[in-house]
Amino acid sequence: MPSVSSSPRHLVITGASAGIGRALALAYARPGVTLGLVGRNAGRLEACAEACREKGATVITKALDVRDATAIENWLNDFDEKHPIDLLIANAGVASTLEHANDWEGRERTANIVDTNFTGALNAALPVIERKRARRRGHIALISSIAALRGMAISPAYCASKAALKAWGDSVRPVLARDNVRVSIVLPGFVKTAMSDVFPGDKPFMWTAEKAAIHIQRKLAAGRAEIAFPGMLAFGMRLLTLLPAALADGILGRMSYLPREER
Repeated sequence: MPSVSSSPRHLVITGASAGIGRALALAYARPGVTLGLVGRNAGRLEACAEACREKGATVITKALDVRDATAIENWLNDFDEKHPIDLLIANAGVASTLEHANDWEGRERTANIVDTNFTGALNAALPVIERKRARRRGHIALISSIAALRGMAISPAYCASKAALKAWGDSVRPVLARDNVRVSIVLPGFVKTAMSDVFPGDKPFMWTAEKAAIHIQRKLAAGRAEIAFPGMLAFGMRLLTLLPAALADGILGRMSYLPREER
């Protein structure tokens, strides 16, 4: 059976003002498509919208923070009333790294990262679930990270938030499948964006945002439940989970995935 998102007409993308979100918006933009784009930076969001309109898409934007559950729920409900959402891509997220071994993120910073990367994604996904179940169709894509497969000491809060998102998606996928609602979990590796620029470790097999977006679009159209890329990096991260923890820690340490010691 072809995927419900093989040619979605109505899409919502959060975190659409930059990086993978912007690249996905441009990949899906074409005549006959209505894009709902959400982001915090109104200027960059409108620039993305204009680029999508030049490709023939109808674009509706909303500058808001996905941590504001009420605001995004109200906007999504209004959008869905007028343009029943075929595909929701919960992409908004923030990066997080420790520069030094004693540079702990602290409770407030950790909560902010988890609130954006995990709770923010749920704030986007939860309001549309019952509508999709009632229609018995629809697709939700959660942009997690390949870091969800194995935590790295250099970014504990980021890894935890992305692992939580993957676990939530894995949990709800078989339940929603009963109502013909698909859930896909996307696990990108290193993608050349402002987010990856702050990451101080090695960045093997880095892709451009445009290449990542095309790959995600193609795999979502095929109905893939999990989309991890690039393949070699995904294989390596999965292999790490099979190794003794001390050995896996040593490998990540040699690849600079440990915060630096203070001198």
